[in-house]
Amino acid sequence: MPQRANDPQPGVDDVDRALLEVLAGDARITNQRLAERVGIAPSTALARLRSLRDRGVIRGFHTEINLAALGRPLQAMIAIRLAVHAREQIDAFTEAVRALPGVLMVFHLTGVTDYLIWLAAADTEDLREFVLDHLTTHPSVAHAETALIYEHRHGPGIWGAATPG
Repeated sequence: MPQRANDPQPGVDDVDRALLEVLAGDARITNQRLAERVGIAPSTALARLRSLRDRGVIRGFHTEINLAALGRPLQAMIAIRLAVHAREQIDAFTEAVRALPGVLMVFHLTGVTDYLIWLAAADTEDLREFVLDHLTTHPSVAHAETALIYEHRHGPGIWGAATPG
């Protein structure tokens, strides 16, 4: 039986969790410092990290970018309701939206809203053009509703502390 996405990862023990917790707070930490923080040898930390990557527990390391510094200071969440829920249209819409410039994340949901699109735009005109050119005119879209994001902050993550580690 295949593993489901929300099933606990087999073979993730307390040492792996400790490594993940420290990395969640600072993905750029050196292997030496990571090993010290977790209380294991550097060679063990490196082997564990390779194993976590190989098993898909660690899917990547990311950089948080100041979008305003790149000319995209306006962020929005756009709620999309589809007109038709055929698999082909859902798949085509998802892939089309994921490929558009400015799209930071695409969330496929249950409920009244089918998708939330997190977008970074240059200004309100850029946002308007994005919605008109790519969403409201898309044949699969029945409704689009845009909400501007004033600010966003990271939550506590799975460990329950604002700054893990």
